[in-house]
Amino acid sequence: MHKIARTALLALIPALLLPACGEVEDTRPGQPVKTRQDAFKEMLRVFEPMGLMLREKRYEEDRFLRMATVLVEKRDLPWTHFGPDTNYPPTKATPRVWEEPARFEEERQRFVAVTDDLLAAAKSKELPRIEAAYKTVYDSCKSCHNPFKAR
Repeated sequence: MHKIARTALLALIPALLLPACGEVEDTRPGQPVKTRQDAFKEMLRVFEPMGLMLREKRYEEDRFLRMATVLVEKRDLPWTHFGPDTNYPPTKATPRVWEEPARFEEERQRFVAVTDDLLAAAKSKELPRIEAAYKTVYDSCKSCHNPFKAR
């Protein structure tokens, strides 16, 4: 093999293997993509156990109320990190976030409203009301993920 061709091939190998090495790191100032992804993960770490508790019929009033309170406290964390210059890897957001900002904002506002309802239901300690409110929050998440999150 010609020395230049071999050198070029060797130079390409790291670039070809890089995608297999894991997720791309957010190196931009303030790490907006990583920050919003971490914020969503924080919410999920509270929301998933709530659903598990309901599905497995192991509802604990006080624990559920604490988790609903934490969810409401954390729900605003990701949204300010969807700036116009934050559509770059490692984002999982689709371009529609920036193409349809009014719809994206409607989804955000709906999420805020339904998490308020979930907290109110948790305070009521009425299980049927809590289950319905939890499903509404779940549906709100799905409603936003379908158009605005890459699979």
